[in-house]
Amino acid sequence: MMESKLVIYNTLTRQKERFEPLHAPNVGMYVCGPTVYGDPHLGHARPAVTFDVVFRYLKHLGYKVRYVRNITDVGHLEHDADEGEDKIAKKARLEQLEPMEIAQYYANRYHAAMDALGCLSPSIEPHATGHIIEQQQLVGEIMENGLAYESNGSIYFDIEAYNKWQEERGKKQECYGMLSGRSLENIKDESRELAGVGEKHNQADFALWKRAQPEHIMRWPSPWSDGFPGWHCECTAMGRKYLGDMFDIHGGGMDLIFPHHECEIAQAIASMGHQAVKYWMHNNMLTINGQKMGKSLGNFITLEQFFKGDHPLLKKAYAPMTIRFFMLSAHYRGTVDFSNDALEAAEKGLDKLMTAIGDLKRIQASAANDAETEKVVKSLRQKCYDAMNDDFATPQVISNLFEACSVVNKLIDHKGSISADSLKELSDTMHLFAEDILGLKATASSGFAADDNSAREEAFGKVVDMVLALRAKAKANKDWATSDQIRDELAAAGFEVKDTKDGATWKLNK
Repeated sequence: MMESKLVIYNTLTRQKERFEPLHAPNVGMYVCGPTVYGDPHLGHARPAVTFDVVFRYLKHLGYKVRYVRNITDVGHLEHDADEGEDKIAKKARLEQLEPMEIAQYYANRYHAAMDALGCLSPSIEPHATGHIIEQQQLVGEIMENGLAYESNGSIYFDIEAYNKWQEERGKKQECYGMLSGRSLENIKDESRELAGVGEKHNQADFALWKRAQPEHIMRWPSPWSDGFPGWHCECTAMGRKYLGDMFDIHGGGMDLIFPHHECEIAQAIASMGHQAVKYWMHNNMLTINGQKMGKSLGNFITLEQFFKGDHPLLKKAYAPMTIRFFMLSAHYRGTVDFSNDALEAAEKGLDKLMTAIGDLKRIQASAANDAETEKVVKSLRQKCYDAMNDDFATPQVISNLFEACSVVNKLIDHKGSISADSLKELSDTMHLFAEDILGLKATASSGFAADDNSAREEAFGKVVDMVLALRAKAKANKDWATSDQIRDELAAAGFEVKDTKDGATWKLNK
């Protein structure tokens, strides 16, 4: 295993910390997954891409990573004033389907979109409905410790009792609000609209178990009532089941800091006496043309609409890899604003990078390096490691790779020289960080297959190469008319042909 110099920004401590796993070389990572009642969108893509890179890099460093990402398929009431139905059950009723049909359909859609974005599958993908017993056990433990109460068959977490208990234990700094920085009084003020929910002792208390109304389809028997778990229980219960009472990383979007992750911490401490996570990581939010994405604003765009260009705000379709590249061009803790201009720039940037990687195989090695090549090749790998070790600074990695692209372009144009050993090092480093760690793949427009297993794109490239071979033959026979005709017709079809000392190269312009 490589010596790790990785530092991670810990939301809990609000500072960067050296990454030191609890049980190296094993690493446990839990990331909040989707609620499967609608098509996947950018809000699903950003945490998936962010923590896919974390997963990839930790594995590259030699850690044995168990990556758990849940599927929320029951119990997703956004707050306790929601009446009776969660979103999946509501959609099932409207479409006259079983709730699990809705959950399965949209889980499949989510998986397809994540595959297109190049995200690796998690080690375990538990469903909330498959862990009702574990969630009931969690609720029972919190009740046994006197930190929850029953009201009309529902169970609520008692925040005031919990805070008092923490103070008595000398843990005042770990009262409810330790992650978000909110005080109980502020939470009460923000929750005044819930004051009419008569079952609760305090409007800030949150549900651990909800008694089901007669019309509610998704229900399970429990010691308290036929009902379903509160939204927050599943991640606490499933994280503990698969990663233990204490694990390394818990991730998710910044919008989950409060209340979801705050409630998770309270549930863990109330049931076990300590919180379960060493490093809390959160990706920042995204906007569309400077506005928060929302259906009421008409700027809610699903991933499929991005991939197909099927939305009034989109000028054209954008490949999944363009979306991934654009997200990684910003630090995961920074905001990302999607616009056509930004996506077109990302498209060009991705093409530049992947074209350069493809061009590496066309470079002829020399006896020695020129000065500029020597400088870039010698420092590239370490600079990329330094960026990744600084809280996964993917924009800096991309910047370093672009510097390498300039060297590749110079070598392709025979304006520099590189030794065989340096060429291998340059190629290995660019492939490692662009493809293995950032998870980027080429598209057909880069002049070579996006996926080595894609017979269609491979055949596409072979056809173009065959046409260029015919052109080369015409040039050898001094049949300039045919040579020019082939070049012009390829140009009309969008192909840019470039004659070099080693033969013609091509790419498809967008």
